[in-house]
Amino acid sequence: MSATVSDDDFSYVHDQVRRFVRDDVVPRENEIMAADRMPDDLRTTAARMGLFGYAIPAEWGGLGLNLRQDVELAMEFGYTTLALRSMFGTNNGIAGQVLVNFGTQEQKKQWLERIASGDVVASFALTEPGAGSNPAGLRTRARPDDRGWVLDGRKRFITNAPLADLFVVFARTREPSQHGPGIAVFLVPGGTPGLSVGPKDAKMGQEGAWTADVILDSVRVGETALVGGDEEIGYRAAMTSLARGRVHIAALAVGCAQRALDESVAYAAASTQGGVRVGEYQLVQAMLADQYTGVAAGRALVRDAAAAYDSGADRRVMPSAAKLFCTEMAGHVADLAVQVHGGTGYMREVPVERIYRDVRLLRLYEGTSEIQRLIIGGSLVRDRLASSAGTPI
Repeated sequence: MSATVSDDDFSYVHDQVRRFVRDDVVPRENEIMAADRMPDDLRTTAARMGLFGYAIPAEWGGLGLNLRQDVELAMEFGYTTLALRSMFGTNNGIAGQVLVNFGTQEQKKQWLERIASGDVVASFALTEPGAGSNPAGLRTRARPDDRGWVLDGRKRFITNAPLADLFVVFARTREPSQHGPGIAVFLVPGGTPGLSVGPKDAKMGQEGAWTADVILDSVRVGETALVGGDEEIGYRAAMTSLARGRVHIAALAVGCAQRALDESVAYAAASTQGGVRVGEYQLVQAMLADQYTGVAAGRALVRDAAAAYDSGADRRVMPSAAKLFCTEMAGHVADLAVQVHGGTGYMREVPVERIYRDVRLLRLYEGTSEIQRLIIGGSLVRDRLASSAGTPI
């Protein structure tokens, strides 16, 4: 996808986001962690800056950034508590992109401008107790009736569910067959009778980023709720949105790792042990070197993956490779950051302690590291077989 925002204009946007993150959000990280919520004034500022719709096309009220520009902002969002990005991540990403790429004109007109402004918070309701990284195991059902569709099922770990105004719900309309997986996607407004949200999840990290179960008990929606007006769109919509989202998550991981590296360098340069600066110990320098190298490699891979996605050259293998490498790298860099800090790094309210907990989730959602390895390895083998078909051995 070509850029609709010029390099000069994007440079201004990037600079504004960086200042917002570092001047307004970073100083309040412990406040956000303690309260387990994002302050209203930060949400208002983010909405005013257009952050709820930066990846939504301009015709629908967004900024229209492509993925190459998206990842530059994501690396800034990753520099602070991931609760910030969680506020508007699904609006721009996996939920919003379903509408952008697969919605009817009427569906886009009804929802996208309000999603881009932040007036509507969208949730991507795919994961279930028995269907996480592989949507093929979906159990939520949608059956047609004379007024539209009736949905029954339970979703799990749904980001922003306690706040959501719109749920993008994936449901099975029939058993999988040679004609397709039988998965459709529906737009379910919050407050629809039969839809309820469970208690807010208590998580290891990412305080302020709320998730919860979503229960659908004979939820009735009209025919216009079926995204794209086509029962066969659901699985393709999920895979397309997740592939784009994986590059975004990889960029978030790079931002987290950069923050962990910066905190490590600052601590090593300022703190002493036995009258010697921590950073003068060669083994500490080795840890800093490993952190730096991982961050630099991750940043390069993310940028390459985003460019390949935008050009259409690769929307499967590179997104998975970027997510796999960068999220694993961020976990390693965060672990080294705690090690560089010693006992101090294990204390609550020290940034690297929060980062250590926050980044652990990055290896799980939008496809675990194991799923990424299967996608990459399987694709490489299939491509090789396809290219050698008919070639004498």
